[in-house]
Amino acid sequence: MSRRYDSRTTIFSPEGRLYQVEYAMEAISHAGTALGVLAKDGVVLAAERKTASKLLENISHEKIYKLSDSICCAVAGITADANTLINNCRLHAQKFLFRYNEAIPVEQLVQNLCDLKQGYTQYGGLRPFGVSFLYAGWDEHFGFQLYHSDPSGNYSGWKATCIGGNSSNATSLLKQDYKEEGLTLAEAKSLAIKVLAKTMDGTSLTSEKLEFATLSRNASGKVVIHTFSPEEIDALLKEENVQATATATGESA
Repeated sequence: MSRRYDSRTTIFSPEGRLYQVEYAMEAISHAGTALGVLAKDGVVLAAERKTASKLLENISHEKIYKLSDSICCAVAGITADANTLINNCRLHAQKFLFRYNEAIPVEQLVQNLCDLKQGYTQYGGLRPFGVSFLYAGWDEHFGFQLYHSDPSGNYSGWKATCIGGNSSNATSLLKQDYKEEGLTLAEAKSLAIKVLAKTMDGTSLTSEKLEFATLSRNASGKVVIHTFSPEEIDALLKEENVQATATATGESA
């Protein structure tokens, strides 16, 4: 039945479904896991790198990107599609800064990008972007925020969420361990590492397979986006006893 209605993004099936949008979401489910955790004093983004090689330069980023001085994002899906949308976000953020001399509100930037993504599900000759985003940011209106958007153009705010492969398992773990009263940034980092260690494919979690970033404010109130180096990721994994546990599990198997 679906083959009669999936040739174009503009055709609804009799059940009211847009199959091309669903196929785009299916592509995301095969991508590396990315998760975000909202804390009282910041936001944590962590993501699984699918391209792990000793020959790969550590300066390259596959999953986590800076959009403006107060907003960053993690992606899951087709990286080439993500690059186009990231450039659009950066351009819009800088236009807003130039015009109003202040940083763009987080939700406004998210909504602008989702308007673009929604357009690609409505007009003939186009295909949906095969990528989902997690946005972490801070503004003076709502403080620290975490948003998720998908290829349909929908977006929503979250306390903690996950996209990509094994996202359902990771979301279940986040539901169990997230405290209703909120987390500190240190607790959010610990939770992110714990969830990824349990849901990522493979026997061990290393800096080669992981990207990690935090968004917080310093003593003067300036937003700081810190992308962890491989050495810092290894130190964080050691602090959480993740590598030792994963290695022991691999040996016992």
